[in-house]
Amino acid sequence: MGLELVIFIAAILFGIFLYWRESNGNGVYRTLNKIVNSKELQMSADNPKGFVYKQGILPRIIFVVSLVLIAALIIEFLTPLAVFSSYNGISAFASFAVGTLIGTYIASFVIKSTEVIEEKSDSISDIVGDAVEKGKDFIGDLKSKENKEELIEEVEAENKNTKEVEQKSARERLKDKGLM
Repeated sequence: MGLELVIFIAAILFGIFLYWRESNGNGVYRTLNKIVNSKELQMSADNPKGFVYKQGILPRIIFVVSLVLIAALIIEFLTPLAVFSSYNGISAFASFAVGTLIGTYIASFVIKSTEVIEEKSDSISDIVGDAVEKGKDFIGDLKSKENKEELIEEVEAENKNTKEVEQKSARERLKDKGLM
């Protein structure tokens, strides 16, 4: 179990490296695209898509599994290690494929989150600055005695207005409505 865990962690790091490398440049994918597709079907010059970078889950799985399969076949035939003839070899193959796939998604999350943070950093600092200023103004309003006196006067004026309106007794109001 220890070797399999080491293989899995190494595969995650390999997936992160693979995604990061393709996010910086997609020359191999572009070259393969030029070889395979006709001139009308070739990708545009500003398209950043690669084997795993900006791909959906299915093309990403196909690329990662085929890459690991080719590497396992090379190891099987060029070295004395038997990858496909034992449970441990197949388990290591599967761990490496899944770890690489998970690593690509971790790298995708990190790259996208850093882009969002860089875009929003100026607006976040402006929002926080505005909130601090509004908070200072609010605290200043609470501390000033003039505002307290003005509020007391406004409340007293409203109470006088409501007292003037409610000068009729309850009996008189019921008589006005025709209920008594």
